[in-house]
Parts: sequence; C-alpha cells; structure tokens
Amino acid sequence: MAPFERLKDYTRENITFTNRSILAFVIVVLMMLVLVWRIYYLQVIEHDRYAAISEENRVQLQPVAPRRGLIYDRNGALLADNRPHFSVTLLKEEVKDLDQTLARLGELIELTPRDIERFRKRLNQRRRPYETVPLRFRLTEEEIARVSLNYHRLPGVQVEADLIRYYPHGASLVHALGYVGRINERELGRVDEKNYAATHYIGKLGIEKFYEDILHGQVGFQKVETNARGRVLRVLERQDPVPGKDLQLSLDLRLQTFIETLLKGQRASVVALDPNTGEILALVSTPTYDPNMFVTGISSKNYNALRNSPDLPLFNRSLRGSYPPASTIKPVIALAALETNTFTAEDKVWDPGFYQINRNGRRYRDWKRWGHGWVDLNDALAESCDVWFYEAGHQMGVDPMSEMLGKFGVGQDTSLDQPEALANFLPSKEWKQGSRSLPWYPGDSINLSIGQGFLVMTPLQMATATAVMANRGRWVQPRMLQGLIDQPGDDPQPYAPMLNRKEKPANINLKNPDHWDQVIEGMVSVMHGPKGTARRSATGTPYTIAGKTGTAQVVGIAQDAEYDAEALAERHRDHALFVAFAPVENPKIALAVIVENGGERGGGGSSTAAPVAREVLDAWLLGDYENDLENK
Repeated sequence: MAPFERLKDYTRENITFTNRSILAFVIVVLMMLVLVWRIYYLQVIEHDRYAAISEENRVQLQPVAPRRGLIYDRNGALLADNRPHFSVTLLKEEVKDLDQTLARLGELIELTPRDIERFRKRLNQRRRPYETVPLRFRLTEEEIARVSLNYHRLPGVQVEADLIRYYPHGASLVHALGYVGRINERELGRVDEKNYAATHYIGKLGIEKFYEDILHGQVGFQKVETNARGRVLRVLERQDPVPGKDLQLSLDLRLQTFIETLLKGQRASVVALDPNTGEILALVSTPTYDPNMFVTGISSKNYNALRNSPDLPLFNRSLRGSYPPASTIKPVIALAALETNTFTAEDKVWDPGFYQINRNGRRYRDWKRWGHGWVDLNDALAESCDVWFYEAGHQMGVDPMSEMLGKFGVGQDTSLDQPEALANFLPSKEWKQGSRSLPWYPGDSINLSIGQGFLVMTPLQMATATAVMANRGRWVQPRMLQGLIDQPGDDPQPYAPMLNRKEKPANINLKNPDHWDQVIEGMVSVMHGPKGTARRSATGTPYTIAGKTGTAQVVGIAQDAEYDAEALAERHRDHALFVAFAPVENPKIALAVIVENGGERGGGGSSTAAPVAREVLDAWLLGDYENDLENK
C-alpha cells in the first residue's frame, strides 16, 4: 500500500498569499508615498521655481526694433526712406530637421546656394533664444501665399514683415549718403547689443554710418503669450521703441542730380560748398551705383561686376580720390610769394617757355611752348604761367609754400561728418625725410609750386581751400548735416556733438591784407580777363567769377616732346581740374571740379572742367538748370 500523499496545504498557501499581499501593499504604499512626496516637492517646495519656468515658456520678452530716422535734403526732399518688406525666417528651436525644412522651402520659393550659405552663417552668430533667423528677403505676394499655405508642413517657418531702408533716388546720392546693410558679427560687437537686439541693419558708409547712433533710435520691448510652438498668441505688455531722429542735410537734390547729368559717362567729381557756413551743397562722384542692392545683401554677380569695373563705381572720388591739384593751387602759392616778399604783384618774370635752375640744368617747361613773355602776378594767374611760379617756388624754397598750404587745409581732414574723407599729407622737408629717407631738392620745390610732384589733394580739400580763399582767410569746416527735424518743413535743430567734434583750423591772417585782393583779382582775370584761360566759360555771366584752371599730368613725357592727347590712350591723358567761387563780392558757392583724363591738347581744365563749373554756378546762382553742354 502506497504512503499517503497530501495534495494541498491550505494553511501554508494562506500564509504565503497573506505575506505576498502584505509585501505588495507595502510596495504600493511606498510608491504612493514617493509619488505624494514628489508631488509635494514639485508643488510646494519647488513651486516658485517651476512656476517661473512655466511662465517663461508661456510668456516671452521680445525686443521691438525702432524705426530708422529718415533723411531729407535742404528743401525737404526725401533722400532715404523706410519701406515694408517680407522675409521668410526660421525659428531654430522649432525646426526638427533643418535640411529637410530647407528642401521643402526650396520647392515653394527660389532659394539660391548663396541664400542658404548666408542663412547658415547667420544661424551660427550670437542670437537670443527664440529669435528668428532670416533666410530670404523681398518675398513676392505669390511666394508669401505659398509659404503661408504650407505652415502645417513647416514647423518653425514664418513670414515676417519688416521695415528696410530704401533710397528713392537710387544711384544719385550713394557717394554722399552712404548706405545701410545687414549687421555682421564684428559690427554687433561694437554697438550696444541690447539696443540692437531686434535690428538687422546698420549704417555701412557715409552719413548713414556717421550718424548711426541718432538714426537708429532706442529698442522697445513687449511681453507676449506664446503657444507650445512658440507662436505669439497675444501681447500682454508693450514698451514702444523710440524712433530714430530724422536728419536734414545741406545737400540740394536738384543741384546734385543736375551735376550728375553734366558728368554723365565720365569719371569725375564735383564738390560744391557754401563758403559762409561750410555746408556741402553737392558731393558728386561718377560713375556710381544703386545702394538699394546692398541693403539686404548684393548678389556675387552684381558685386563682382561693380568691383571689377575699370571705371571704379565703388570708389568715392570726392572724398578718397587723391589728385595732383596742378595749377588750381597757384593762388595759394602766389599768396606765399607775396607774404614772403619774394615777389610783389607788380614784379615781372621773363617766360621764354621753360625754366632752368642753372644754365646747363634741366628745363622745366611751361604749358605754352613758346612762353608768355614778361608776366606779373595778374598775368601769371590769368594765363597760368608756370615759369612765374617756378621762379617763385625756387626762390622761396619749400618751407613758406608748405606753411601756407597747411593753413588752407592741405594734409588735414577738416570735414565734420565725412568718415571716409582722406587727409593725405603735407609735403615738406620733414615729411620727405621721414617717409622716403631723402632730402628735399630744389626741383621738388619747383614741382610743388605748380601743384605737381608729391602734392595730392581730394576734391573736397580743393573745394575747402577755395572756400577759405573766397572768405579771405576765414575758415569754415565742410559739413553735411544742417540739423535734426521732427517733420519736413520744420527748422532744423543744431546737433551740438557734430558742431563741436573737431577744433576749427585757425583763420589765416596775412601780414598785408591787400594780398587777398591781389590774388583774387588774378583769379577774376582767369575768367573775365582778355587772356584768361577760362574766359570762354565766363562769357555772358551777370555775376563775377574767381576761378583757376588746372591740368594734372598722368604719365610723364620726354623733356622736349609735345603733349598730344590723341596719341595717348584715353586713360593716360591729363586730368582736367577747375576751382571757383562766385559772386566775388559776396560769395555764395565755392566748388572744385575734376574730370579724369579730360585733358585735350593741353587745355583740359579750361575746355573740360571749367564749362561744367559754369553750368553749376548758373544753376545755383540763377536757377538755370538747362544743360547747355549737351548742345556743344
């Protein structure tokens, strides 16, 4: 008989079940306690912290860009405006797959490799959290519609409206105004980053750059409520930005555009000043370019076309062109000769057509091959006799000439608000020894006496020196800003920081004030005398002009050779220069004209530059804006 086997032990099973139930209950209770503790920790102990984090996710503080100040001419004509435009932007925090998003956008709108390259560069720059990064600008209405209809497929993509700079007159004023462009990392490091938190543009050149601080304004802020995707639901609080100040410039738009028609197709520059105030009436450099291309970013094709052009449209000739002033500087040299008693106004010099320091030495030619005969100061200026000045320069030496040139602003940047203006240098014994480790030779003085050799000046410097001559030594500093205005038609309010930016050069006090009249009389003879080199350009004027022609040599020619413009390549011909002020009795305008390679048969200044100046003077003084050069 088999032993008895117990199939189940109910007592033991009950004990096991009870133990397991208790263990499970304890685990559940412990887990509940942990959960309750965690809830207590989050809701009570860490309440303030997580409430703040939650609020930051829901409520954001966003910067609001200020409106950039507008720019007007002296008569209230708008020169620089702001226009709305639309761009497509990406919010990095919302974009899951950047490459896929860019590919989808490329199916909807045109995206060039350059657009994507610039976008990635901006993406890597410093930016605030939840700050959008622009991908492409100037969207058309059709492109805006395509992107808007596909928002559901493009998380993080937005179409944003913005105000951007617009120059209504295009290429007419770029060398006078400058332009704005996209702000880069280096520029962002130089400005108040907080004030530029919502700004994409900054002044790059000219007036736009110099007055950036007052044109930009002050950034504003707004608190906005956003959804989980970061899109704005409503504005909770707003501090409006302070718009930039509007500027009124001394430029005259009508005169500026008229001068451009006179210089059309030429590499040239004209700078016109009011000699009473130093206000810049016109600052023209041709050829030019459209600044609107640079605002949101110029294409490589267009930029290379400008950069590689042999006519250098990007080059501001008025402020950075360094040209030998040639005979236009002779009135200043004449003053130095009179003040040092080297010559009197009545002293005469024999001009056989050349000058020699010694009998067997080099011949320094006069522009008139057969010479002018006996000439005094008035004849020397009227006929631009080189030999008179050769003799004066040789007898004076460099020191008196250099000192007088310095008093007229040579070697200085005297402008108040032209950041690109060159100062160049003032030729002297010390300058040559320091820069070239060479002594000053007598031949250097002879070259300096007719505005050649080492001496170079910008058109702005030439116009400034002419204004000082018109004022008989009273100094004015060139400036373009008249003041700040609230709206067109208001009287401009002076901007003190600009007026006090530089110490004004000292007025020129001559030993004998009659020397001003003697030199200016010679400049009047240039225009109205029977032998004046520019007498044809002054025919029929109802006002009196004081002027001086000049022809600057570009390439050297043999000592006994004759200048023949037709035998030279166009870019090797002499430059044509002219300076003038009028009316002589009460000067209202002083100007400098330079036409590159405008020399024709030795008469460049008189035949090319002086007629341009006459047209400008008639326009400003008589209101005659008919271009008579087109009919000649």
